Amino acid sequence: MAVVEDIPISSEPAKASIKLTLARAQARAGIVLALPATLMIAALLIGPAVLVFALSFTDASLGLAGARFVGLANYTRMLTDPGFAQSLRNTALYVLVVVPTTIGWGLLVALLIARSRFAAFYRTAYFLPVAATLVALATAWEAILHPSLGVANALLQLFGASPVRFFADPATAIYALAAIGIWQLVGFNMILFLAGLSTIPDELYEAAAIDGADRGLKRFLLVTWPMLAPVTLFVTVMTIIRAFSVFETVAVLTQGGPMKSTSVILYTFYEEGFRFFRVGYASAIAVSFFIFVTILSLVQMRVSEHQARWKTNGGRS
Repeated sequence: MAVVEDIPISSEPAKASIKLTLARAQARAGIVLALPATLMIAALLIGPAVLVFALSFTDASLGLAGARFVGLANYTRMLTDPGFAQSLRNTALYVLVVVPTTIGWGLLVALLIARSRFAAFYRTAYFLPVAATLVALATAWEAILHPSLGVANALLQLFGASPVRFFADPATAIYALAAIGIWQLVGFNMILFLAGLSTIPDELYEAAAIDGADRGLKRFLLVTWPMLAPVTLFVTVMTIIRAFSVFETVAVLTQGGPMKSTSVILYTFYEEGFRFFRVGYASAIAVSFFIFVTILSLVQMRVSEHQARWKTNGGRS
């Protein structure tokens, strides 16, 4: 703007024309600079997503030429497929065990170490499973829970209990996987709750102390829990999504067995697409899972916006 104004041009239309030319040049430069990243996103994210969506309406099979349009047949099949129904039940059981346990445990740990002298050490110790490679950790858990050579069964026998076939028994396999999931997610939730605790003003605790809620459960219910509501919502949604997305531990430790007792949604998708080569049906499962995660995320955003407006309006909707 300053450069244009310094040009000795007396005509206002001429200045406006120069400004418009500069704006167009800047816009073209921005497009050129953004084009490589845009093409990369389209090639790696948008393109495959569109292809999967299109394949979900066909009977495409990996290795076979040609694919016929079958409409909603793949989605209808999911409603009557016993294998998919089993994977839904297994996933739901996994989520019901993992989500409340990791949220409650993560919050408890965050409250205990928030003001601890060794908070940095505890944060690091609990966050290590999140930062480490889950496949390597799953292999380590396989050794720990081995039916004859594992440390877990050695401890059980030390106390007089019988050995447990953690991953070989259909009654215990999904719970063993859930225990690993809890161990892996607690640190992630703890960090989020610690971030939320750090934003609570000390003045609120001082005011609560004047009202008699200076410590313990009263202080938690009066100040901490209400102020953590947005963080708790975010943690809940993220934990549900991550629990529904369990795959690595199943693929490494159980391969969906024994007797399909640990076959979850994403492992069923993997089997249908890359073991049985039913690409069309696998694509329908992938699209359905994507829609579920998207709806969950949109609900979380909507509730968060409502909470923000509620606070801005002083508690009035």
